[in-house]
Amino acid sequence: MDTYILDTNLFFNMEAGLNLGQKTEEVVKNLTTAAKKLQETKEATFLLPPRVVDEFLSFFEDKEQPFLKDFLGAVSIQSPSFNEMTVPASVVYQLVEDIRNRSYRGMTVAEEEIQNAGRELMGKSDLSKMEFQQTVGKAVKGFRDRYRQATRFGFLDSLADLDLIMLAKETNGQLVTTDEGVVKWGRVFGIKEMSARVFGTKMQAYL
Repeated sequence: MDTYILDTNLFFNMEAGLNLGQKTEEVVKNLTTAAKKLQETKEATFLLPPRVVDEFLSFFEDKEQPFLKDFLGAVSIQSPSFNEMTVPASVVYQLVEDIRNRSYRGMTVAEEEIQNAGRELMGKSDLSKMEFQQTVGKAVKGFRDRYRQATRFGFLDSLADLDLIMLAKETNGQLVTTDEGVVKWGRVFGIKEMSARVFGTKMQAYL
């Protein structure tokens, strides 16, 4: 029996190549249909950690919609057993080193954006409150965009990300995600993976 660990982004990233629908609701319904058929024949099981379920549901105002309940009834919600798992020291070293490098890049970005804001404000002591806010607001936006790119892109930036990897490792299942950071660190941890495109093609056979 195949085991698939599903990430939230599969249902919202329409550019991922999943090809199970043009909008989220359609993707969820089609995947529910495929999951039910595969579980009935005991060909596959679909797992989501609780944090990923919470993340998934947070995108919907009405969490009681029938298609959402139907989906959650077709998958299994499971937490990884952290206390029963071990992580190689080499992985911890890589993680710490990556955090250190990202922290340094974030600090460098902050320094550069402060300098840019200073240049924008130089000689403009008579700015109105609105002009000041517009000038500083531009600098803040630039800082946020660059800081996010420097510290979060290609990294595990949530406990839900780690849950996915550890659950895949524990169950020897295949992680399906479009998050580059989760894919990168999943490989470091040595887990199985399946691209959204390949996964979508497999699921289409059951629709």
